[in-house]
Amino acid sequence: MRALNMILAATLAAGLTAGTAQARDYSEIRLGVDIPYEPFMYRQPDGELTGFEIELGNAACEYMEVTCTWVEQDWDGIIPGLLARNYDAIMSSMAITEERAERVLFSEPYYTTPSAWITTRDRDIDIEDRDSLEGLVVGVQRATLQDNYVSELYGDLVEIRRYTSADDVVTDMRAGRLDLTFMDYPVAESSMGIDTEGSQFQRISDFIKEPEHIFGKGVGVAFRMRDEALAERFNEALAALKEDGTYDEIMERYFNYDIKL
Repeated sequence: MRALNMILAATLAAGLTAGTAQARDYSEIRLGVDIPYEPFMYRQPDGELTGFEIELGNAACEYMEVTCTWVEQDWDGIIPGLLARNYDAIMSSMAITEERAERVLFSEPYYTTPSAWITTRDRDIDIEDRDSLEGLVVGVQRATLQDNYVSELYGDLVEIRRYTSADDVVTDMRAGRLDLTFMDYPVAESSMGIDTEGSQFQRISDFIKEPEHIFGKGVGVAFRMRDEALAERFNEALAALKEDGTYDEIMERYFNYDIKL
């Protein structure tokens, strides 16, 4: 009986310890972010971080009365960095997909944006004519939804070149080393001036947000699986920012269309 009681006590203690860790009272929250990814997150000339998600994350932390610290991490290592406890959450335009949800816990989605096919003004490419795309060179940012989309639906037709950042894609587009790119539309707006007079580039597709198994259900903050309490705090903060108009004020500084979910 004593042995059984000791086992039960140890089990209860372990459960209480896990619950305490799960409900940790954060005074500082470290947020993993991939820089740059305009207009969501980037550095100003003075080195200060800014962008839609930087401002929104700072506002959420202010609501929660905690200090935000932003930790930079390349995109292809951003989930491993979270799991290795290099930061407490990822707030870096991460779409909620079934594959990612097997590894991380997501907040409620807080925005969604379309993607689009883009080429230079001097090119005549019909994205609807699949046969005409064979052999073309497409640039994408590595390990993104855009990478997944092109790989799954066009990988048998085109040569795919993967880059660490969207800026690297734009550099090779300007240099003529790529025929076209498939890119998150707000990023194309900020980095390529797409759909503006005088831009070197042109959009050659409608806005694309499907299929859902690739593009997910919108963007969420990602956490380690056990951090349900922290995820709920973010859900509460983001809902409050939408309710009091702070979300809209931040959004309107970066977009001329509604991305809110």
